[in-house]
Amino acid sequence: MNTREQILSFLDCCNELFKCKFIMATTKIKDILKCIVNCPELYRLFEAVTQNFNYPEVKEQCLVSTNDGVYPRSYIILPQTVGNRLAFIFCLLVEFDKGTLSFNDFLRKYYPEDGSYFASHRAFCNNIIKPLQDAVSQVFAEELAAPAEQNAPQTRPDAGKAQLISAILLSISEEIEFVRQSGIKADDKGDGIKILTALAQAVRAEDGDLIEALTYGYDYFVLYHNCVSGGVAALVQSVANFKELISV
Repeated sequence: MNTREQILSFLDCCNELFKCKFIMATTKIKDILKCIVNCPELYRLFEAVTQNFNYPEVKEQCLVSTNDGVYPRSYIILPQTVGNRLAFIFCLLVEFDKGTLSFNDFLRKYYPEDGSYFASHRAFCNNIIKPLQDAVSQVFAEELAAPAEQNAPQTRPDAGKAQLISAILLSISEEIEFVRQSGIKADDKGDGIKILTALAQAVRAEDGDLIEALTYGYDYFVLYHNCVSGGVAALVQSVANFKELISV
C-alpha cells in the first residue's frame, strides 16, 4: 500500500473503534497501534512527536481530578498543540495496550456519563479518538486529497531525513492552525495559510530554492501582520536545517 492507502487504513481502524461493541475496544486499540507500526510515515510522525515528550508530566496535567466540596469530578484536557496532542493520545493508547492503565477503570473515572459502558465508550471515542483522527488528517492532508493514482510508491528517503520532514510538516500544521485562530483579517489568514501549504509541498518535493523563497515570504507575513506564534522560530530553524541537509 502507498502512503495514502495506509493513512486511510489507519483512519478506518479508528472508525472501527467507534463502531465496535465496548467489549472489543481494547482489540481495536491494538489494531490502531499496529497500523501506526506498519505505516512508515505514521511511525516516523509518532516517533518525532514523542522524541522529547514527557508523558508522565503531561499526563498529570491532562488527567484532572477536582473536588468542589459537593462531589469529586474527573475529566481530560487534551494538549493544545497538535504534536503534544498526538503524543499524549498515542502514549495513552499504548498504556491501554500494555495494561498499565485499565481501559475499564479509565472510562469509569473520566467518562462516567450515564453509568453505562456504552455511553462511556462513545464519549471516549468522541473526545480522544476523533482528535487523533483529525490531527493525523491535518498532517497528511495533501496525501489524503491526492488521487490514488498519483500516490504511487516512491523511493523512501533515509530515516533521518524522513523524521525531519515529519517534524516540519507537523510544525507547519500547527502554524496553520495558529494563523487560522489568530485575530488578523480573513483574507490575510488565507494568504498565510497558502504560503504555509506551499511550504509543506516544497518540503515534500525537496525543492530548496522554493523552500527558501517561501520561508522569506512567511517571515515577512509574520512581521507585517504581527502574527507570531510560539513555534515559528523552531519551524524556521527546522526548515533551514532541512534545506542545508538536501543541499549537501
